Amino acid sequence: MARQDDITTLLDFGLFTGAPQHENFCRINELLDTREVPAASRPHIWPEGEPTALPDTFRFDGTDRKVEEFLAGTDTAALLVLVDGEIRHEWYALTGGPEVPWLSMSVAKSFISALVGIAVAERHIRSIEDPISAYVPVKPGSAYDGVSIMDVLRMSSGARWNEDYSDPGSDIYQLVLATVGIEGAHLDGFVAAMGRESEPGTVCRYNSGETQILGALVAKATGRTVADYMREKLTEPLGTASPGHWILDNTGTEVSYAGLNLTARDYALLGELYRNGGQWNGRQLVPAQWVHDSTTITAPHLEPGRPLIGDEHTDLGYGYQWWLLDGDRGEFSAIGVYNQFIYIDPTARTTIVKLSATRTYGTSTEESANREGETIAFLRAVARHMN
Repeated sequence: MARQDDITTLLDFGLFTGAPQHENFCRINELLDTREVPAASRPHIWPEGEPTALPDTFRFDGTDRKVEEFLAGTDTAALLVLVDGEIRHEWYALTGGPEVPWLSMSVAKSFISALVGIAVAERHIRSIEDPISAYVPVKPGSAYDGVSIMDVLRMSSGARWNEDYSDPGSDIYQLVLATVGIEGAHLDGFVAAMGRESEPGTVCRYNSGETQILGALVAKATGRTVADYMREKLTEPLGTASPGHWILDNTGTEVSYAGLNLTARDYALLGELYRNGGQWNGRQLVPAQWVHDSTTITAPHLEPGRPLIGDEHTDLGYGYQWWLLDGDRGEFSAIGVYNQFIYIDPTARTTIVKLSATRTYGTSTEESANREGETIAFLRAVARHMN
């Protein structure tokens, strides 16, 4: 469970203040209380393809940007490019390295979605049409009381939420405080009492609380910890080469919305699994229909330009805890703050992992601080360059 020094340590990080974070994100298991996900008994060895240099520039917002300057400016620690499951480019800087774990931030959300899909296939969860409150205790009349699991997966529960990282009064800031047990708070209690703002299934509002209750759903439905279920159903069959870790709150609950720590090579396993329709080495680890539904627009309010982050509409669409890009290439991505990405372009047969510590992230809501649109333009340029 979270220790008192965890509280001090997390607050000392200075998240979203402009403070450098690359010395922190690489050693979370040393700084905070975590639960280990052991390396697989038979690690997957990525085959080496033809080494390919990155493009010198890419285009964003009407101008050509230099790749070298972009990687440095976003405090990039790891960049891994796979084509047809082969490593075509691998690069590390700062505190990154092939065996160095890195904090996922919201990339964890896509792992939780996969675990929900597996739990449905195994009948631990009867249907995603079921109300999530049939599995997870919530306060009567609160945001998740009677809301379908599907709407929670699609960030469409109707819960009231503010995901402004620069606002100390925002819900996401309070969720972080609950993570470390400020004034006795804990994650399950926080999400169980959240208020409602809109009719479920009508508005896609990005909300880290949605993923936290999905993590609780996995744990309650399976009778296992998130880490243990993930070890058996994902990391062991995929063949993770290094131990992973989940950050824990003060009750021993995994921080499902952001607390996973893996290496770039092991993050890439999820991208390749989804690029291949949930199949891995001849086994269907995640149902093919679940992968399809997770990475496809399934309702008008999820289309690119409709989902909300705070009060702003994003250019991206949304699936089951995956971001969906516009266009006809079927691109999708797991995205975390500070510019963590698992990006997949099925048309280019490409998966790219970018792990970063962009120090300006969250200091404002402007693209110039967060650089997510620029990162997506970079990833798209790399995928097309490799083919």
